[in-house]
Amino acid sequence: MTQNLGKMDRTIRIVAGVGIVAWGLIAQSWLGAVGLVPLATGLLGWCPAYLPMGLNTNK
Repeated sequence: MTQNLGKMDRTIRIVAGVGIVAWGLIAQSWLGAVGLVPLATGLLGWCPAYLPMGLNTNK
């Protein structure tokens, strides 16, 4: 599993993921679990959706 996310892409995903999860906890909504996807991809540095499109933001 080669990293395909650059530093800025990872940072944006982590911040967005934490924000969505926090919103879900505050609103007491299970939809906050959606934030786990960008959070996980940001922490791992790998996005499976980038593979079929051939995208790579990692230098």
